[in-house]
Amino acid sequence: MLLAVPPRRTRRAATWLSAAAVTAALVLGGAIIVPAAASADTPASYTGLVLGVGADESQRVVSWYTTADSAQVVQLAPTQALVGGDFVASVTTFSATGAANVSTTGYNRHAVLTGLNENTQYSYRVGSDGNWSQTYSFKTQSFEGDFDFLFFGDPQIGSSGNTTKDGAGWADTLNVALTANPNAELLVSGGDQVETANTESQWDAFLAPDQLRQYPWAATIGNHDVGGKAYEQHFYTPNTDYSAAYYKDATKKSTTSGGDYWYIYKDVLFIDLNSNSYDSTSGGGDAAHVKYVTDVINAHGSEAKYKVLVYHHSIYSAADHAKDADNKVRRTDFPATFSQLGVDLVLQGHDHVYTRSYEIKDGVKANPNEQPGQNDVFVGEGGVIYMTANSSSGSKYYDITQPDSSGTSGAGNGADPLNPGNYWYDSVENQEHVRSYVKVQVKADKLVVEGVRSGTCDAPNGAVEAGRVSCGADGAGYTAPGGGVGSLIDSVTIHPYHGAGQDIQVDVPTAAPGEFGWTIDGHNGLVDMGTAQEQSNFFQATGSINPISVSDTRSSLAPWSLSGVLGDFTDGTKTFSGSFLGWSPKVAAAGAGAVAGSAIASGFDGGKGLSVSRVLGSAAQGHERGQAQLGADLDLKLPIDTAKGSYRATLTVTALAG
Repeated sequence: MLLAVPPRRTRRAATWLSAAAVTAALVLGGAIIVPAAASADTPASYTGLVLGVGADESQRVVSWYTTADSAQVVQLAPTQALVGGDFVASVTTFSATGAANVSTTGYNRHAVLTGLNENTQYSYRVGSDGNWSQTYSFKTQSFEGDFDFLFFGDPQIGSSGNTTKDGAGWADTLNVALTANPNAELLVSGGDQVETANTESQWDAFLAPDQLRQYPWAATIGNHDVGGKAYEQHFYTPNTDYSAAYYKDATKKSTTSGGDYWYIYKDVLFIDLNSNSYDSTSGGGDAAHVKYVTDVINAHGSEAKYKVLVYHHSIYSAADHAKDADNKVRRTDFPATFSQLGVDLVLQGHDHVYTRSYEIKDGVKANPNEQPGQNDVFVGEGGVIYMTANSSSGSKYYDITQPDSSGTSGAGNGADPLNPGNYWYDSVENQEHVRSYVKVQVKADKLVVEGVRSGTCDAPNGAVEAGRVSCGADGAGYTAPGGGVGSLIDSVTIHPYHGAGQDIQVDVPTAAPGEFGWTIDGHNGLVDMGTAQEQSNFFQATGSINPISVSDTRSSLAPWSLSGVLGDFTDGTKTFSGSFLGWSPKVAAAGAGAVAGSAIASGFDGGKGLSVSRVLGSAAQGHERGQAQLGADLDLKLPIDTAKGSYRATLTVTALAG
C-alpha cells in the first residue's frame, strides 16, 4: 500500500528564489569592487552632498565634495534591507568620478545611481571602506502616471547681505513646500542658487537642508552661478553638452560653468539651458540653444507627452529685468522655435517676481480674447505658457515695472489692452515681498500650475529684514500679501493642443504577479494497490496516485515542475526499497502548459525506480496560464522472496517554480 503526501500549496521553491535574488542584485548593480580606504592616516570628509536628477525616473545622481583624492563610491540599498541601520550583503555600489576642486580646496565627486526600482525607499552613503558619510534616503514612486514637481526661483543665498538669513528663508521654503507636497518627485531650479559663484559659504547654506539629499534637485545655472566652476562641481547633470557654445564666454570655459542638458521624467521631456550664453560673439548664443532644443526634441520629443523648458532669464517678466537688452534678444530669438517645436511650458527665474504669461505663439499673444488671470487655458497649435518664479529664499525681490510704448509683440514692452497696468504678454503679475514656489501637477491631459506662498513678510525674509523692501507701500507694482503660508497666488490649468485629430490614451497596469500552486485534487485517500500478484519470478501490483491539480496564474509565464520521490516500504521491521516502484505520468486535464514526465520502470527491471526524484509533470518558460491535472499509473515489481506483510511508503511531491 502506498501513502501519498498530504495536500498543500506552495509558491516558488527556495533554490529558484535564491537564483532570482542574485540576478536582481546584479542587474541593479552595474557594480564595482569597493576600493580600499581613502587614507589610512587622515579620513576623508564629505560635504555638500546633493541628490540630483538622472536621465530618467530610474536614475539619481549623487554629488559631493571630499577632502581626499581617493577612490570613492556610493553604497545603495533598499532601506528595508538595512540591518540595524547598517548596510549588509544586499548593498550595491556605484563608482564615483571627479577631480580636484578648482574653486576651493579638496576634490569633487559624483556617481550615477542606475537601475532603481519604482515604489522603493532607498538608503545611501558615500565614501570608502571604513570611512563613510552618514546615511541618507530617498524614495522612488511609480514610473508611470501623474506626478507633481516643484519649481523654485532664485534662492540666491547671500543676496540680502546676510547668508544666514537667506539660508533660513530657503530652508523654510523647502520645509513648507515639501510638508505640503511630500510626494513631489522633482525639485526644479530656476537658477541663481547663490549670490557669488565660488563662495562656498553660500553654497553650504544653500545645500544645508536635508531635503536636497532626499529629493532630486534639477539644477539650472543662473547669472550669479556662471562666473566660476562651483556650479559644475556641485551638480552633475545628465545628457549634458559642455561644448563651448553653451558657455557665456567660450574663452573662459575652464574657469566658468555652463552646459545644456536634458532628461525625461515620466512622460515629461525637460530641457535645461544655460541662458547666460545668448550672444554669439562670446559663445554659441541663442542660436546654439535653438539648435540644441531642436535636436533634442526631434530626437526625443516623441518619447514624452509634455515638453518643458527651463532656463534662468525670464523673457516675459514684469520687474527690473523686463526691459533688459539681453532679454529682448532672447525674446526675439526663442519664441517662434518653441512654438514650432510644441513646447508646452517654459519655467524661468532671474526677475524675482511672479508672472504667468498669456498663451504666446511665435512671439505674440496667441488668443486676443484670453482674459487676464484666466484659470483655464486651452492652448492652440504652437501656444506656449511662460512662468517666472519669485524668490524662494526671500533674499531679493524686484518690484513690478510699468509698460512703455515699445509695442505689443516681439521684444516690445507695451501695455496689455485688457489690463493696461500689465505688460502685453502677462496674464498674471504679482509681487508681495514674500517667499514663494511654483507647484506643477502633471496629469494625463493637463498641466496644473500654481504659485504658492511659502512665507509672509515676517522672518525669515532676508530682503525685508535688511530693509531693502518693506511690507508697507513700496511704490509701483507692490501688491499686498493676499494670504498666509500655503495660500495660492495664482492657479492655471493648461490644456494641451491635440490638433484636428483625437489622441487616445489607455493606461496598461503591471500584470498582477499571480501565483503558482498545487494540491491533491479531491480527497487524499490511501492509494491502495491491493494484493500483489505472483508472477513467474516476482510479485506485481498496479494502481494510480491520487490526481494532483496545478494552478499557475503568474504573469511571468515562468517554468514549473512537480517531482516525486518514494521512501522505502515498511511493515514493522520488514522493509523493501522504494526503487521497486515505477510510474507512467500523465496529464489528465491539460492546462498551464503541463507536459507529463517520462515513464520510469520498476527498479526490479533495472535502475532506481522512484527511490530518486522523478518528474511527474512540468511546463516550459512562456507557457499559458491556467490549471492542469496530473496523475500517474503505478507499477510495483518485487522479488519473489519478499517477506509477507502489509507495507506502506510515502511519496513526497516537490514543486519548483521559476
